[in-house]
Amino acid sequence: MKRTCVKDALNAENSVSEILVKGWVRTKRDNKGFSFLEINDGSCLNNIQVIVDHTPEIEKILEKISTGASVSIFGELVESPGKGQKWEVRGTGVELLGAADPETFPLQKKRHSDEFLRSIAHLRPRTNKFGAMFRIRSELSYAIHKFFRDKGFFYVHTPIITGSDCEGAGEMFRITSLDHESLSKIKKEEQGARDFFGQESHLTVSGQLSAEMYALSLGQVYTFGPTFRAEKSNTPRHAAEFWMIEPEIAFADLNDNMDLGEEMVKYLINHILETCADDIGLFAKFVDKTLMDTLKNTLDNKFERITYTDAVNLLQRCKKAKKFEYWPEYGHDLQTEHERYLTEKHFKKPVIVYDYPREIKPFYMRVNDDDKTVAAMDLLVPRIGELVGGSQREERLDVLESRIAETGMNSEDYWWYLDSRRFGTVPHAGFGMGFERMLMLLTGVTNIRDVIPFPRTPKNLEF
Repeated sequence: MKRTCVKDALNAENSVSEILVKGWVRTKRDNKGFSFLEINDGSCLNNIQVIVDHTPEIEKILEKISTGASVSIFGELVESPGKGQKWEVRGTGVELLGAADPETFPLQKKRHSDEFLRSIAHLRPRTNKFGAMFRIRSELSYAIHKFFRDKGFFYVHTPIITGSDCEGAGEMFRITSLDHESLSKIKKEEQGARDFFGQESHLTVSGQLSAEMYALSLGQVYTFGPTFRAEKSNTPRHAAEFWMIEPEIAFADLNDNMDLGEEMVKYLINHILETCADDIGLFAKFVDKTLMDTLKNTLDNKFERITYTDAVNLLQRCKKAKKFEYWPEYGHDLQTEHERYLTEKHFKKPVIVYDYPREIKPFYMRVNDDDKTVAAMDLLVPRIGELVGGSQREERLDVLESRIAETGMNSEDYWWYLDSRRFGTVPHAGFGMGFERMLMLLTGVTNIRDVIPFPRTPKNLEF
């Protein structure tokens, strides 16, 4: 008999004379003559209640069943006389699929701290909170593809192994096919040539440069995949491995870029609120009681737009300026505390800061007419700070070459990138959105480790 998932059973329109459900036991209560089992199979937040009458054969099986065990239940789907759910299963057949030792199973029916659950990341999806989180993560992935597909974008798979440093910051994981003993015997400057690709290779920090090439051929494209940073930032907002959404649009400027970023954020919030109401409700009730207000405020308001120069001036003049840990100074990146002040205290909504000093931004961002700033933009949201970072790309060959030189990079490494400016260059723009930060915005979760199935952070490579 085909299994019915718990979500479909709970949403059934009519009773069912024969039904088979399978899942993991959340709780078991034994009464005289019968037992209650709460079963969850991960398909939804809610459990389905199973009532099983005791028979000599079933009692022997029930003795081996405890919280965490996996079971198969055959029976009848009937109306539930209790509150909280419409249907329950009257079980007539019970099979123990996999036992869970009650003495050692770590997920008993009590509140567990996030820190403890990170230590058992392989089991935490069985909790309500993390089951809900990773259902939302799955739905958000689908929503991203739907958003771009409906707008006529093409999905491009960009390389994960690369010889280029998109950001120019050098915080890249090097990969090698040489063993440690071989590496120790080869001079550092010769190691790349002796390696698999004949040059040093790394895990990518961004698919942007490759995506630009396809935008300048297909018009509008996006990437959505893993990226890596060897940045030893052991903070709640940083991870060594994370996912990025990176659209690139030909024949577009900075304003088009800001419009797309705002439209995308609102679309994703609206989609998740419509499709994951129960799971989002859990986070609104137990994680962040202001979550729904934050999301509604983001949907209902046009995002504020302010230049970097005006933002710095505003921050320096505000009443809280003296309390900032880092003084807001022109020529320096805005800190998280500055970003949160702008979004949570001053404007009380998402803010897009644009036109940053050229000295603090990468080589590919378009230099503005003032020759001091670049057409860059950061989309800031409450609680998170920067959610989206992007720019209009520098389409002028001579300016791009001079920017590569002034940042100390080797233009020969980017010959293919420069070709796109030699042959039919056009204005174009794009941005990167941190997938995990979008999840943090949607759920109110404050630590990136809790929105990634198996987080990779400094000194942490378990699971």
